[in-house]
Parts: sequence; C-alpha cells; structure tokens
Amino acid sequence: MGHIVNHEREYRLLQQRLDYNITGAPYAPAFIEILKILFTPEEAHIARQIPLRPTRLSAVADKLTMGTEELYDKVLLLAERGLVLDFEHNGQIYIVLAPVVIGFFEFIFMRTRDHLPIKELAELFEEYMSKTDGFARSVFEGSTQLGRTLVHEQALPTTNYSEVLDWEKASAIVASAKTIGLSLCTCRHKAHHLGKNCDAPLETCLTMGKSVDILIKKGMAVPITNNKALHIIEDCRNMGLVQIADNVQRDVGFICNCCSCCEFIQAIKRFDLRNAVISSNWLATVNTNKCRNCGACIRACPVGALHTQQNPPKKPECDETLCLGCGVCLTACKFNSLAMTPRQQRVLVPETTYDRIITMAIERGKLANLVFDDPSKLSHRALGRIIRVIEKSPPVQALMAVKPIKSAFLTTIVSRIKK
Repeated sequence: MGHIVNHEREYRLLQQRLDYNITGAPYAPAFIEILKILFTPEEAHIARQIPLRPTRLSAVADKLTMGTEELYDKVLLLAERGLVLDFEHNGQIYIVLAPVVIGFFEFIFMRTRDHLPIKELAELFEEYMSKTDGFARSVFEGSTQLGRTLVHEQALPTTNYSEVLDWEKASAIVASAKTIGLSLCTCRHKAHHLGKNCDAPLETCLTMGKSVDILIKKGMAVPITNNKALHIIEDCRNMGLVQIADNVQRDVGFICNCCSCCEFIQAIKRFDLRNAVISSNWLATVNTNKCRNCGACIRACPVGALHTQQNPPKKPECDETLCLGCGVCLTACKFNSLAMTPRQQRVLVPETTYDRIITMAIERGKLANLVFDDPSKLSHRALGRIIRVIEKSPPVQALMAVKPIKSAFLTTIVSRIKK
C-alpha cells in the first residue's frame, strides 16, 4: 500500500462509510477525533473498504491488492480494539466492519483498557452523543429499534403471568441460553470516566446468542453460568434497574440492566425520543384509592413517565406514550398502589435479527446500503440509487404504514434479495 498523504480525507471517508450502517454515524468534529484515536490513517483506509456484512478476508485482500496474511495481521489489531469483527466459518476467515452502535462504542467500554486513552474517548463520545441530537436521531429515528423493555416478572399479576411468552421473560431468556458472557456496563463505564456514574455495579451486561463466543474470545466478556446470570438479573431488579433486551424473539443477543447512565434512557430524556426503546406489552396503572402520594414511584421511573400536579396536589398519573412497561415503579411502591396492566395493542417484535435489520434499513432509507454493500462497483452504486428512489417513493412509504401489508412487503423484498 502506498503512502497515505491526505490523512483528513481518510477519516472523513471512514466516517461516511460508517454512516452507511442502519444506525448511522453522522459527521461531527468530535467523531472525527474519535476515529483519529482509534485508527491510524492506514487503518482508516483499510477499514473504510471492509463491507458492512461479513465478507471473506481473501475477497477484501484482493480488493486492496494486499496479501491475505498481511491483511489478517492488520485486521487482528483492529479486532483487538473491537473495530472489526473476525470469525471463521467452513475454514474461511470472514471480517465485517463494526458499526458505532451496537458495535465499537460498546466493544471499547465493555472491558477495562490500558492501551487506549479511555477518559479522552469517554469525553469525546459524550460530546458526540449528547451535545446535539444528530447521533441519537440517526440511531433511533425509525419505529423499529435495537432494544426492547423486559417487564420485571415479579411485578406481573399472577392471573396474567401464564400469558407472557418466553421471549418476554428475562429469566426464560437466560435459562435457555447455551453460553452467557458477562461484561462491564458500557454506559456506566463511560460515565465512570466522566465522574457521572451512578451507584449501580459495573458488571451487569449479559451477552448470549451468536456473538457471545466472539466477545469471549476477544476478552470483551467472561463466560458465566446460567445460574449466576439469573442471580444478576434478580439483583438488578431489586436495585430498580431497567432490563433492556435485544429487540428480537429468537436468539436474543443481549440483556442490559440499565440505569440513568444508559444511552437508551438518555435519548428518551434528553431528546424526547420516546420510541428509542420499544416498550413491553405492559403499562403501569395507578390505584388512586391506595396511593399515599409519597412520590416514590415518580422518583423511581427511569424516564419520567409518572408525574403529578402539586397545586392543587393530585395522585400520580402515567403517560402511556412514555411508559416503558418495565415495572421498576412497582418495586419502589410500598403501598401496593401500582399494577401492571396489558396494553390495549400488543407490541410488534421482529422474529429474528435478520428481520429486524431489514425492517430498520427500510424505515431509515438504507436498504440499498445493506444490500449493495461494495462501494467500489459501479453496478452496485447504480442499483443502489434505484432502490433509494423506491424506498423514498410515496406509494412505498404508504404501504409501510399499513402493518398487514408491511409484512408481505418485507417478505417480497427479502425473497428478491436472496435470489
């Protein structure tokens, strides 16, 4: 590879490449500074040409006119920092460029680091994620999201508990997982380096599913037993933490035990992005006859969905559009004046990760980025432009707003992509 002269250009092109992801990476000076810390100019040049979907290492090496072993040595350095994921399948090594979230932001902070300026990175990520709403809106702009709320199971009425499906229960997800990894809470770890973290423990984030083996292999998670994971879930419930899981029904990939440090929660509170986390199928309801108006539930609610009027004083009310259906308020109430009641309309959760990714890509107008992922091919760029036009056309947007048609539409899109 020749000497890279224009370093700034490489980082700007890498930012644009990362912005192709369904969760995006909009430009900001702070984000460019993050990239400069994490990537050398040469690494930025390599990374921006790694596809967003798993691709054979040899194919990327050919595109870069580089030897496979030489490229793999460089990829391993990037993978150690959580910037690229590498894995073996059928004797072939595959690599994929990690998005910002869920991706290298989490991979950086989910373990302690000695060779990175973590405090400086924490400050830059805080500026990037919090100073304006650009990044948050890029991640959470659609109706389909990365995370969904798991209701605290002890908060559910016993008469309805049998109707709750296993993918809605943290205990069932953890109990059925083949392998579980434990990591530092990314958001609390970042807040710790800013001097803003709460009192909740750091080691609370659980990883399951297809990615856990990679995280354990890279030292980003430690393996734990199902029984220990169940104890962590129970302890976090008792501490009033919100349990947010991967927004899929099958092969759930993570459960986070979230506090006020959580970027999911902050997106709701700071920018009023009420759909940043999909709610559970439950809603907090106040029994005004039992309520003593002590305010414990209001203080406990992670997103401020419970509120009251002081003059004249009234009993708390729940904002249905804001309530996560987590059940944290019931844990705080000492007078049994709260109950979790089923929502009138059940929440739709994608069946698989593939379904979620496709749906998110369509909602965010990025299906072309996902399907035609090689920017070096003119034919891909041309076809990408066509799909972008289709995605943004009024008839398609109208169809996507109708749920029965939405499923058929997605099925057709997916089948054509596979062909």
